[in-house]
Amino acid sequence: MALALALLPLWALPVTCYAPEAHVLSPRGPAAEFRSDFVRVLRSRRRTPAVPLAVEPAKPVKHPLYQGNGPLGSREAMESCPRKKIKDFKEKLAEENYYLITEAGEQGRVPVLILSLKDETRERRPAIVFLHSSYKCKEWLRPLLEAYASRGYVSIAIDSRYHGERANNKTTYIDALISAWRNGDTMPFIYDTVWDLIKLADYLTLRKDIDSSRIGITGESLGGMHAWFAAAADTRYSVAVPIIGVQGFRWAIDNDQWQGRVDSIKPLFEEARIDLGKRVIDKEVVKRVWDRIAPSLDSQFDSPHSVPVIAPRPLLILNGAEDPRCPLPGLETPVSRTSQAYQEAGFPKKFKFIAEPGIGHLMTAKMVKEASDWFDEFL
Repeated sequence: MALALALLPLWALPVTCYAPEAHVLSPRGPAAEFRSDFVRVLRSRRRTPAVPLAVEPAKPVKHPLYQGNGPLGSREAMESCPRKKIKDFKEKLAEENYYLITEAGEQGRVPVLILSLKDETRERRPAIVFLHSSYKCKEWLRPLLEAYASRGYVSIAIDSRYHGERANNKTTYIDALISAWRNGDTMPFIYDTVWDLIKLADYLTLRKDIDSSRIGITGESLGGMHAWFAAAADTRYSVAVPIIGVQGFRWAIDNDQWQGRVDSIKPLFEEARIDLGKRVIDKEVVKRVWDRIAPSLDSQFDSPHSVPVIAPRPLLILNGAEDPRCPLPGLETPVSRTSQAYQEAGFPKKFKFIAEPGIGHLMTAKMVKEASDWFDEFL
């Protein structure tokens, strides 16, 4: 492997050990306390000793693995993303495929896909990390990666835990969730992928083609949750646009509005119901599951506490006004607190919340355009 690494560009060579606290913590205050507590939870279920962060070469995926049995859906919204018309674009597009080693073990090999325009000037450019939704993979995001690359960004996508190249079959993600519920040894829902994203930021800031002060992050649905928490945990993500992901987990439990989110990974909750001796899934089952697989997700790390700590970095939250998985009333408190945080920081225009009327759990072309404009303005 050392020989293979020697053939990689200088910015892709292995880097040394990584300590998240050195990068994610502010000097003092509530934001620093949040990040310290959150990183402590992330570290609590690392099952193997720390390993040096490194990269290994990979090949393009010819046959991406999509999980579940439902239809993949349309890429129409992604394909509508603004592109710059470039003659012979395909020939000028550079593609990189790597594995980023974030910890020992199979799930510690993060598949990374990077698209950018070939650049002889070697100037540093802004970069954006894109995160896929549940049951999909990084290759699904290619229309967005190409669109942003055409406009001068370095576009990055990864497979989240138990997805894409990190999955073995069509039930890998659900199987991992059920295993986490029963064994309490991993956090496949949101948290473990956020660990990878903290390490990804470490790698991206070392690349000579990326401006480390201009790294954005966005994602759809599960990817929106990943983007939200990664930006809260790591200030190196300088601009964030979570799409149909931000929600109030505790609010949903207290107001009996948890069904939409539960339905997205229902086999997990059915197994928990059986294990708890319940006839139906109820709020107790939901709370017990969150406590087990994502500690404090419905308390100290919930949106009223985690979203405001992104201030004063530019933050755009995009949701559907009729989204059952991210109910609009459950966002009143986090949006209000976040708006106040940006006001107090002196940057009220760096936060924006848009709930698109008449839209459920769906990323629309309008959302894609809003995200594109936001990144163009702040990156």
